[in-house]
Amino acid sequence: MRALLVVNPKATTTSARTRDVLIHALASDLKLEVATTEYRGHARDLGRQAVQRGEIELVIVLGGDGTVNEVVNGLLCDGPAPDVLPRLAVVPGGSTNVFARALGLPNHAVEATGALLGALNSGSERTVGLGLAAGTPGTDDAEVPARWFTFCAGLGFDAGVVGRVEQKRERGRRSTHALYVRQVVRQFLGDPYRRHGTITLRRPGEEPVEDLALSIVCNTAPWTYLGNRPVYAAPRASFDTALDVLGLTRLTPSAVTRYGTQLLTSSPERGPRGRHAVSLHDLTEFTLESQVPLPFQMDGDHLGLRTSVTFTGVRRALRVIV
Repeated sequence: MRALLVVNPKATTTSARTRDVLIHALASDLKLEVATTEYRGHARDLGRQAVQRGEIELVIVLGGDGTVNEVVNGLLCDGPAPDVLPRLAVVPGGSTNVFARALGLPNHAVEATGALLGALNSGSERTVGLGLAAGTPGTDDAEVPARWFTFCAGLGFDAGVVGRVEQKRERGRRSTHALYVRQVVRQFLGDPYRRHGTITLRRPGEEPVEDLALSIVCNTAPWTYLGNRPVYAAPRASFDTALDVLGLTRLTPSAVTRYGTQLLTSSPERGPRGRHAVSLHDLTEFTLESQVPLPFQMDGDHLGLRTSVTFTGVRRALRVIV
């Protein structure tokens, strides 16, 4: 099998030694090409080129969720083919690695490499669904190009946290869970819309859900990890269904304390619930609209401000080696 290994050398837990071990192990079983990313968006370009060449049967990613997202968007630059879906494998190299861990892969690169080799030898793979987000026709965001996400997206509060973390990382700070927690507190203190939400969720044939202060779109569960602790914003979300949404209509101190505690103690059977919580399951198509521009993120990548985003849940989009 001819494969392309895409390596992000700047990923949090990726080292030259890890890369060399992975290349040596994979080269014994595959006709392997190796490409190292050099700029933001390079992994997307490499994924697109692999599809266009037509001879690459598998793309392997060594990196974090951002690198995985870029490669997926390259592989699906023309959308999923009706007959043959692109094939992807992931070796986690980031700080959180939500997509890889949600697939059941080890969070250690060497262990994940062993699992990958075993799956390749046995022919083990699964088809997963993905989310697609695009600017809404007829709005100021209409020209925003469509983009795929693997595990989550968010408009509003959580995207603001992601944006703050990215600013810190650009100044040389490491991406740690402690850094995220501090930015959650700062986002809460600085968010002018936390008491009166500006977001409306619209879906065909249903009444709109209004006044959301937080909106998290999940393609799988867990939503994220705090160290080794999985956090479930939408416990029923799955790679086998369309998209789930968690919305909160208030982010007062008491509400944040209550729902934050519920997130920290969440499980596959129980997520956030209460008077100000909205949970929706298996949505194929819906739109999030805001009265004011709000931060938007996909797979932990801050994408600027948006006023309207249309989401589509695609149940069969990608084959993953697991």
